[in-house]
Amino acid sequence: MRRKQSHRTAFVLQGGGALGAYQAGAACRLHAAGIRPDLVAGISIGAINAAFIAGNPPERRAERLTAFWERVSQTTALPGLEGLGPALALTAGVPGFFVPRLPPASVALPGDPARASVYDTAPLRATLEALVDFDLLNDGPVRLVVGAVNVANGNFVWFDSAERRIGPEHIMASGALPPGFAPIEIDGEWFWDGGLVSNTPLARVVETRADHAPLVVWQMDLFSARGPVPHSIWTVEAREKDIRFSSRTRAVTDRMRQMHDLACALHAHADSLPAALKTHPAVAPLLDAPARGPLTLIHLIYRGKPYETGAKDYDFGRAAMRGHWQAGDTDVVRCLSHPMLAGHDPAKPGMHVFDLTVDEHPKENRNDRG
Repeated sequence: MRRKQSHRTAFVLQGGGALGAYQAGAACRLHAAGIRPDLVAGISIGAINAAFIAGNPPERRAERLTAFWERVSQTTALPGLEGLGPALALTAGVPGFFVPRLPPASVALPGDPARASVYDTAPLRATLEALVDFDLLNDGPVRLVVGAVNVANGNFVWFDSAERRIGPEHIMASGALPPGFAPIEIDGEWFWDGGLVSNTPLARVVETRADHAPLVVWQMDLFSARGPVPHSIWTVEAREKDIRFSSRTRAVTDRMRQMHDLACALHAHADSLPAALKTHPAVAPLLDAPARGPLTLIHLIYRGKPYETGAKDYDFGRAAMRGHWQAGDTDVVRCLSHPMLAGHDPAKPGMHVFDLTVDEHPKENRNDRG
């Protein structure tokens, strides 16, 4: 899996607020293992993490990810109050990320869309400008893709460094989740968090492949389909979020498999297809080499703790952050040491989906992911 000359590597980073520390821990462990991405795609907090990866040279990526998460995580010197992370975030904001808007938006007169939010994300812009080299991000070797939603028409939009220059505003737009954060204006249009429509940018990565080279995707999800039935009202919201967001991820992955299998089947019988069918707009793209190139999808999924509540995605407490970071680190170690992955050839034809961090019966999954 470390032999870069045999395949391309992509990181796909889902949205999930404070849970994004899981992605940072996983990315740093992959870096330590010698795995370098050619492409990084992210939504919301995933877009922010992706910017630190694409916008820094390899030797500084772990340092900058660490600096960001240490900056935005909060600590308290009072013993027994380590669980105040969500309350602190809601009332005081998060250092280097967002602060409460003054005067509150609820008492402000209608006017500027940039002020239509509970919090002001100006600190995030300053953090991005301090920790991300945007010239390298746009002109360097790692392609960056982030997604946002056009507020006026509801359309999903990809900001892709292969097609346009990316600035702090594009990263902020991808994470502008209402009503907490205001929309971001770009070229006269306003954009909100891409997670409102799609929380996983896998489709963009797969469907814009430039060639038929084997592709290995490390998809870092922050919500798990598997989980215990809640036994208290405090854990119901956490489980609801897990199901809501993981179901979208499953739908995207299933669609990718169906399209990949269809492309391979069409190619196998291409000689018997009528000429008119080969050139049909719905068929021709599936006959192209990139559509059927070998694809390996490795799921890294944060599996919440039984005690976590619906506030887990805005718990920026220092202890919670380090726990999420360590979970990402541990899951990468488990994957890389697993014999199924060690024995897998990325050039093997077809699409192969692995979830190797499940405690019971890890396997190459076809239908039961999560």
